[in-house]
Amino acid sequence: MRMINGTTAVCGLIGNPVSHSISPLIHNNLAEKQGLDMAYVNFCVEKEKVGEAVRGADALSIRGLNVTVPHKQAVMPYLKAIDPAAEAIGAVNTLVRTEGGFKGYNTDFIGFERECEHFGVELAGKIALLLGAGGAARAVAFACADMGAKEVVIFNRTQEKAADIADAVNKFAATGVARGLAMSELESFAKVHEGYVLVQTTSVGLHPHVDEVITDLSVVYDHAECGVDIIYNPETTKFMKLLQERGKKAYNGLTMLLYQGVASFELWNDVKVSRSVAEDVLSILEAEMERRRAGESAAGTVKSDKGNLVLTGFMGSGKTTFGIWLAQNKGYMLLDTDAEIEKEQGRAIKDIFATDGEEAFRDMETEFLKKLNERKLTGVVLSVGGGMPVREENRALLKSFGKVVYLKAEPDELVKRLTKDTTRPLLAGKTGAELKAHIETLMGRRESQYLDGANQVLETAGLSFEEMWRKL
Repeated sequence: MRMINGTTAVCGLIGNPVSHSISPLIHNNLAEKQGLDMAYVNFCVEKEKVGEAVRGADALSIRGLNVTVPHKQAVMPYLKAIDPAAEAIGAVNTLVRTEGGFKGYNTDFIGFERECEHFGVELAGKIALLLGAGGAARAVAFACADMGAKEVVIFNRTQEKAADIADAVNKFAATGVARGLAMSELESFAKVHEGYVLVQTTSVGLHPHVDEVITDLSVVYDHAECGVDIIYNPETTKFMKLLQERGKKAYNGLTMLLYQGVASFELWNDVKVSRSVAEDVLSILEAEMERRRAGESAAGTVKSDKGNLVLTGFMGSGKTTFGIWLAQNKGYMLLDTDAEIEKEQGRAIKDIFATDGEEAFRDMETEFLKKLNERKLTGVVLSVGGGMPVREENRALLKSFGKVVYLKAEPDELVKRLTKDTTRPLLAGKTGAELKAHIETLMGRRESQYLDGANQVLETAGLSFEEMWRKL
């Protein structure tokens, strides 16, 4: 067992949530195998505290940080410098401490390149066909161009997002290699092209939605040479199965995850990790994922035999942070409805509000709850979006899922928590007295709905999480 002492360098991961991340497994094993005195931990950081976290990490001489959702863009204004590739991609996942502050890098695209190298997937002179246009797609698109793809074609339900990625790639690479098309054009494109490398860049098919796939068009899989899915849980996604059924090779995203971590580790420590060491750590990751899957199967996808808890309340009432604490300390599995919907849609809640409207988002919430109830999970703590209980149907679905606890916080406390939060569509542009008045108005409308939908009301003022737990 490695000793932690006064000379141990500290690195870590910031995001929200982070409790289930396997990044510590990657980096602590790399440190041990490389003989380096370094420890890696997870830090849960709320959106409104990203700047404080970056400045605090610098003040504490933390050597480096990984950044995961939802902070990959949010950290960028707080950095001293940003690597040109990360600037062009528009997202940062690695921070390296330098004199005067952190420098930001993106190693996601390096992870994809090294995964392709690891499995012998050749992109040079070929078409890379990308499904989805979220944050991961940007990194993958840049990687494909960097690897010499003849053409990088990005398909997305919203063509404008795909075109935006293509424009960024073409600007950075000074070529016209990339283009973005609407998903409705996928079938006609696939019919006239063969031998492309197919890359699934969305969260569709992510556990537990293992039977879902972004497209089931036969021709797309018939004409592909091979495929890569950025998802690593389940081990074999529906996307991969559709390729394998046709005798095509398909790979999941665990190796990409490993190699983006390896690239970060190398930046922090100014070392080169050999392929043999990386493969040793990959074996550890594969064993851990197998252990988790076995545990999920044995316990209904969770570690706990407790009933489900549903946390409702106004935005900023502490649902997610308390949920994370319960997951870390009381054996629950955390599901956050907003985060799950963002994964399903491949876009942020504020973008859904902006393009589709609030009513469409509420429909997505209802559909999510229906699917959730069908899965018959136990031992889950469900953190619920502030507006979800507004619908009577949703209130009934939440009660069907588990014990509903209304976390009640006072308006003054909510104002303090939400003042610098720019991610809430319903609070956009409001500050000070206007923000407080708006919060009080919304709470006044929703209070009766929260009460009607709850099995228990929990006043949170002055209580620690442990004290809140005892009252449940």
